[in-house]
Amino acid sequence: MVLKAFFPTCCTSADSGLLVGRWVPEQSSAVVLAVVHFPFIPVQVKELLAQVQQASQVSVAVLGTWCHRRQETEESLGHFLEGLGALFSHEPWLQLCRERGSKSWSCKATRRQGPAPLAPVCEDQVMLVFYDQRKVLLSRLHPPAALPERQAGDATASAGGLAAVFDTVARSEVLFQSDRFDEGPVRLTHWQSEGVEASILVELAKRAAGPICLLLACLLSLISAASACRVLRPWPLSFIWSKLSTCEQLRHRLDQLTLVVSTHRAGGPTQLMRKANTLVSVLLDMALGLLLLSWLHRKDRFAQLAEALVPVADRVAEELQHLLQWLMGAPAGLKMNRALDQVLGRFFLYHIHLWISYIHLMSPFIEHILWHLGLSACLGLTVALSILSDIVSLLTFHIYCFYVYGARLYCLKIHGLSSLWRLFRGKKWNVLRQRVDSCSYDLDQLFIGTLLFTILIFLLPTTALYYLVFTLLRLLVVTVQGLVHLLVDLINSLPLYSLGLRLCRPYRLAAGVKFRVLEREAGRPLRLLMQINPLPFGHVVRIYRLPSCGCHPKHSWGSLCRKLFFGELIYPWRQRGDKQD
Repeated sequence: MVLKAFFPTCCTSADSGLLVGRWVPEQSSAVVLAVVHFPFIPVQVKELLAQVQQASQVSVAVLGTWCHRRQETEESLGHFLEGLGALFSHEPWLQLCRERGSKSWSCKATRRQGPAPLAPVCEDQVMLVFYDQRKVLLSRLHPPAALPERQAGDATASAGGLAAVFDTVARSEVLFQSDRFDEGPVRLTHWQSEGVEASILVELAKRAAGPICLLLACLLSLISAASACRVLRPWPLSFIWSKLSTCEQLRHRLDQLTLVVSTHRAGGPTQLMRKANTLVSVLLDMALGLLLLSWLHRKDRFAQLAEALVPVADRVAEELQHLLQWLMGAPAGLKMNRALDQVLGRFFLYHIHLWISYIHLMSPFIEHILWHLGLSACLGLTVALSILSDIVSLLTFHIYCFYVYGARLYCLKIHGLSSLWRLFRGKKWNVLRQRVDSCSYDLDQLFIGTLLFTILIFLLPTTALYYLVFTLLRLLVVTVQGLVHLLVDLINSLPLYSLGLRLCRPYRLAAGVKFRVLEREAGRPLRLLMQINPLPFGHVVRIYRLPSCGCHPKHSWGSLCRKLFFGELIYPWRQRGDKQD
């Protein structure tokens, strides 16, 4: 039988003593956590292990002895260590020894073949695996389910033993709190035995974080209660706020701040990582917003934007007038229905005239409006981008109206033509059963249907051309807003803290381990070095991606094309959970 002994690299130069750790019978593995040095009292060692086991819920025990022969006088120590198995009974009993003046190691694992004290003793082979205790303690081993490219058999085989090692070291952090400067009865060697690094600033920040977070949590709860009050949300305002990207982003920012300043302790590594990612995302967003605000205030760029906004709006309106005049003629050599063409053209030109009048009426106040809206950049770059998206919606509201008018008129004609086509085939749409049934029509009904079908089929090209032009303009505006929303979602959902850990300390996010052979000689135990494989960047983004508040398209390309062909309206602001038409 081959036993695996996981030995920390920080204990390779430790003085002789006892091996303290956990025995994992399912994997036939021994995880060594620390070395207890002489002099010690066995009762005090057992009391320390009982305290650690009660605090960490890990069955910590004395696994064997460790002998480091540095001088010739210490050779007799090995005979003394062999007799400690009677005081600390454990099956199997490990005996690790490092030879004097060489890199050779000797490992033995003895066990009795019966319950009797004089039962014969057998020896098992030992495979010695070195591991970095600090890295294993600070790292988080991700389950195989999080790594889709790994095969199920390999993942299951490698996850059991590794999870036991990582879990044992992580839960035994109580054992690592004592160092060589403590005046306790038991002296240990582990990764933190040289002392714990501390900072006065960090300790002060920890003590001040509690009251500050409590105060901010109370303030945010009041803001949430005020925003949810029905008195402050009458029907028109609630409907408008639900369609504005700025309100959605502010609501998402409130949720982020509530999570960050929450006084509840994180339930696990996943929640702790989510809180850290949210904190870094909010800080970076606000830093970028302050940079944008300083850039706008420098050289009075608000006035420059206000002066450029009205000419741009006039230019867009002028181009729309030229486009409508082109459609009222013979666009691309097409012969349109002149009466309907003139009616639609003059109708849309009147809307453009109203829009130009509205822009010029608001021009004296645009600079002040932009200045006050620019102050919201201190809440974050995402808030400023959401305001930009709403400004684009407001400035292109006339294009949206043209799109709605054209789509409704085109949809009405498409549905009328489909109903009249069923009339020619002697069928009708059964509203109750939601299906097409046969039906007999008289001569008058067929005559009226033929007239209406002829009128609609000849008026369809004119309506379809206006619908096509305004749909393309609307899609252009939606594309610009979609790019802005994608940038907002990227800032909101990107796990920056996890990516920083993966870049600076890749061992913190472990996808698995690899083993490097240190010694492989006949008559000597096989010695391996366990190294951590970091999680790939793509998996870090996929696993730790934060929730966002953006508008995600719910339609497939086929559904989108079908809606465009039949003239159904497409609302880009629909949120998750909204009811579809």
